[in-house]
Amino acid sequence: MLERLTSPCTRRAKTHARDGRRSVATDVGLLPSLNKVKEMTDASQTFLNESRRYLRDEYPASIDRAVFALTDEQIWWRPNEGSNSIGNLILHLAGNVRQWIVAGVGRQPNERNRQQEFDERRKIPKHELLARLATVLAEADAVLANLQEGELKEARRIQGSDTTVMKAIYHVVEHFSMHTGQIQSIAKSQLGRL
Repeated sequence: MLERLTSPCTRRAKTHARDGRRSVATDVGLLPSLNKVKEMTDASQTFLNESRRYLRDEYPASIDRAVFALTDEQIWWRPNEGSNSIGNLILHLAGNVRQWIVAGVGRQPNERNRQQEFDERRKIPKHELLARLATVLAEADAVLANLQEGELKEARRIQGSDTTVMKAIYHVVEHFSMHTGQIQSIAKSQLGRL
């Protein structure tokens, strides 16, 4: 008699529990399946891996190729006073990555003078600029390599803005991409291959 009073869903849940199968709630889509949870973990890991790959490998290699044949004089050339040189852009990228990833995400000290990145007029040698950038990118990669999935949703306040760890990383990757393109364009114009 008791069996007749239970619904088909309840009977199926009891059967599944005995069989070790999923619950009714999962069967009808009320709870995420284990595959869905795994996909989220995979998506987070892919996001971190791709962010690291772009910042560690892709963009620096593109910048190295773009500036390889340029002199220090060409690195600091600007078409007009209102434009940035490659040197200024490299300083700016290093400052941005340090502020947003190393300090902001990694919670390490940061004393950035953003305006100085654009105001710099000394002709810092190309090898020194690239070494500064490589150092900051290695520090950022270490921060990203140690992040856990749950930290991606954590709140941060960076450069006066409220954000999350994931948004901060996304910002840096996008920002780095944009300025890498500018560096490539300026280098091509210097070499006459635009």
